[in-house]
Amino acid sequence: MNHPADLAAYIAQMEQMLDLELNETRRAELLTQMTRIAAMAEPLMAFPLDDRLEVAGVYRA
Repeated sequence: MNHPADLAAYIAQMEQMLDLELNETRRAELLTQMTRIAAMAEPLMAFPLDDRLEVAGVYRA
């Protein structure tokens, strides 16, 4: 989901879900930041993991 068009659609959906009204300047800045975050996450997401690794447990209070 790191393609700018996908991120723009995601931002629009979150605006509706969260009942937010962003102006074009804020929307553009959010798209810039999310694009940067996606670029930083890309190497981590590409890191190969062994299929035998256990899934992390779920904390329940």
